[in-house]
Amino acid sequence: MMEIKLLTQHYDKDEFIGIQGYQKYGGYEVLSKVLKLNPKAIIDEVKASGLRGRGGAGFPTGMKWGFLPANGEERYLLCNADEGEPGTFKDREMLSRAPHQLIEGMIISAFAIGSKKSYVYIRGEYRMCIRTVEKAIAEAYKAGFLGKNILGSGFDHDLDVYSGAGAYICGEETGMISSLEGKKGQPKLKPPFPAVQGYLAKPTIVNNVETLAAVVPIMRDGAQAYRKFGTEKSPGTKLFSVSGNVKKPGVYEVALGYPLIDLINNECGGLISGRELKAVIPGGSSAPVLTAEEVRRATMDYECLQGMGSMLGSGAVIVIDDSNCMVDLLKVIMHFYHHESCGQCTPCREGTGWLHKIVSSIVNGEGRLQDIDLVLRVSQQMMGRTICALSDAAAMPAISFVNKFRDEFEFYVREGRSKVRGSLHAQM
Repeated sequence: MMEIKLLTQHYDKDEFIGIQGYQKYGGYEVLSKVLKLNPKAIIDEVKASGLRGRGGAGFPTGMKWGFLPANGEERYLLCNADEGEPGTFKDREMLSRAPHQLIEGMIISAFAIGSKKSYVYIRGEYRMCIRTVEKAIAEAYKAGFLGKNILGSGFDHDLDVYSGAGAYICGEETGMISSLEGKKGQPKLKPPFPAVQGYLAKPTIVNNVETLAAVVPIMRDGAQAYRKFGTEKSPGTKLFSVSGNVKKPGVYEVALGYPLIDLINNECGGLISGRELKAVIPGGSSAPVLTAEEVRRATMDYECLQGMGSMLGSGAVIVIDDSNCMVDLLKVIMHFYHHESCGQCTPCREGTGWLHKIVSSIVNGEGRLQDIDLVLRVSQQMMGRTICALSDAAAMPAISFVNKFRDEFEFYVREGRSKVRGSLHAQM
């Protein structure tokens, strides 16, 4: 077992959810310390830690903060807790088990960037998380960690929860900002980037739940201590939500650079008995799939997975054993992206629909061999041609499924049934 509990050390203690339990284990001690520092020193420490955004893009956090204009203009901090990609549930664990850890990280981050107002944007389906975080915020106000003149520092900060309607596209930062502004949750063209013109046209930083929570141990132990974990370009630890055909699915924290096969065998107890590993989607359903042979060479960090043509994404690991039909799985994934397209861009609106229709026709026994290459052509026309990355998120798995498991698609077309299941129709 190589689990390193930098963030999740106390997740097994129910008392850690409330403020008294959180303070029992050192909670808010880091905030007391950093409020005496120059805000620039905090930004420099986060930059030195090499912390990269844990929501999917992996952009360096300190560098992102550095893009804010230095003119004293009003600015906002937004916590992106809209976790909607299939297989992704690690932020839900943090929101429900350690809400004060997030709140402390947000106050520290807000102090660093000079923000007096922040929001936690939580998708509507996470009703329990919304209640838990709202209760924790109320506790923080009562204890003097939020509001006016926090701990006598002269720093004022207010924090609220905003409940989204549960649209996948609102997880994209500009789509989330549109939703928060009371508009339809559609992404915006960039530039201008939110750091220059974001929420209410003011400079805005958008960070993921795990990213903001990670600021606490960085400021507690220092950047160099944080860099002892992970790789040179992917420092620190990462929470992975593992689902699929493993004995112990769940959320695990390991150092970046950890072998994927060890995560499956050690932390997750291996595959369900009697099955063979077939493939893994390493970073949420939008990440290109890895074959079993690639999985045995993969390490869980940004550079390795990018080098293998996939990505770390949100850290959602979906394990697929040999009982699964890849054609059936692709149909499910395409249905999701077609349903979640906001419809703003033609390549996404039409492309996701066509991909779903083509794969569905194959699964229904009505496919043609040329349809397999049509999936590739449609996908390639979708890549990089839209305002946000949802179109790419649908195209990338489609291309990888066809290229790596083409024999299953050809069998489905020729025989009108699944090569794996032997059935005439998908059994999802």
